[in-house]
Amino acid sequence: MTSNSIGNLIAVLFLSREITHREHLKTKSYAQHMALGSFYEEIIGLADSLAETYQGRVGRIEDIPYLGGTSGDIVEILKRLLSKVEEGRKECCPEDSTIQNIIDEIIALYLSTIYKLTFLK
Repeated sequence: MTSNSIGNLIAVLFLSREITHREHLKTKSYAQHMALGSFYEEIIGLADSLAETYQGRVGRIEDIPYLGGTSGDIVEILKRLLSKVEEGRKECCPEDSTIQNIIDEIIALYLSTIYKLTFLK
């Protein structure tokens, strides 16, 4: 496991927060506004928990890159970013259940938000 792998995963979470916060502010749907608001508020706490737990177990994360934005439908964007999280989890201490549990919580947040955005309009 490299510090770069966890840094990339954290960067995806930061990008997710940025995109959902922007969508939260421009949506005309109250249900979407609430779902996106919950997502961007919760994802940062989970990203912080993942980073601190990783650093307690493995050592300092040397770099968290800035990722470029993405455009399109917010549900499709979240699905693409979720795929990156699921890919990244394989490199992030797969034998460490504590770190994997935090990633499970992150994935659950994505899936719950995708559900709300898709079915609770």
